[in-house]
Amino acid sequence: MAATTQQNAANQLVLEERDGRIVTLRLNRPDRLNALNVELGRALVHALISAGEDKGIGAVRIIGAGRAFCAGGDLELLHDLRKRNDAKELESLLVSGKEICLVIAGMPKPVLAAVNGPAAGGGMNLALACDMRVASDQAKFAEAFAQIGLYPDFGGTFFLPRLVGRARAAELFWTAEKLTAEDALRMGIVSRIIPAAQFEEETKKITQDLAAAAPLSVRDSKHAMTSNDRAALAAALDEEIRLQIHCFQSEDCLEGLNAFIEKRKPNFRGH
Repeated sequence: MAATTQQNAANQLVLEERDGRIVTLRLNRPDRLNALNVELGRALVHALISAGEDKGIGAVRIIGAGRAFCAGGDLELLHDLRKRNDAKELESLLVSGKEICLVIAGMPKPVLAAVNGPAAGGGMNLALACDMRVASDQAKFAEAFAQIGLYPDFGGTFFLPRLVGRARAAELFWTAEKLTAEDALRMGIVSRIIPAAQFEEETKKITQDLAAAAPLSVRDSKHAMTSNDRAALAAALDEEIRLQIHCFQSEDCLEGLNAFIEKRKPNFRGH
C-alpha cells in the first residue's frame, strides 16, 4: 500500500502517515522545535488512541518534524501562564501527558520513539514512555526542569529511574546534564544510534519489522511487561501533576522562566 499522509484542521499538529501496517505520528511544530502545548498534547492522545484501535496497524513510530524531536513544554507559553498565575492550561497539558503515557502502556502494539534531534524535558520523557527508543546521531537529551524551577512530568519520574537507576536519574534531574546520543546509548536510554542521513528510512524499517511480528504474541508479551506497573505508573503521573502545579506556582518557577527569557542564570531562593 502506498504511504499516505493525513492532515486536517482538527489534527494538523500531529501528522499521521500510514504506510502498510505502520503509522508514523509526526509532531508538527517545527518552528517551535515541536514544543508541547495543550493542542499538540491532545492531538497526540487522539492519534495514539486511533492507532491503538486500528486492527490494520501493527506498530507506531513517533518522530519530530524538522530538526528536533520535542523541546518539551513551550517555555514562552509557560512564562505567560506563570505571569498570570494561570495553572489551568498547564494542568490540561499535564493531563494530556498522563493520557499519552497510559495509552502507550496499554496499547497492544509496539511504539517506537525515533528521536531525530533534541529531546528535552517533557520531550525526553515522551520518548521514555515509548516501548523502544532509537536516536539519530544528532539527538540530544536533557531533563531540564530544575533549571526553570519545575518538576519532571510526562512520566519522567517513573520511567527514568527504571532505565538508568535512581542515583543516575537524580543526577540527570537535578543537574539538567545534556546527553549526546552516545551518552544515551551507553546508559541504555536508546538501543541504537543511526546516522541522520539514514534516520528516516532506517527507523521506518525498524517499525515495519516490529509490525511484522505476530500480533497476539506482541500484545501478550507487552501486557506481561507492563501490567504489573500500570497502577504505579498512574499514581506517579497523578503525583507529577500535583507537584508540577505546586512548583509552577512558586516564586522560583517565575524566576527560572524569567531567567530563561532574559538569557541569564536564575537566582533560586526556595520559595
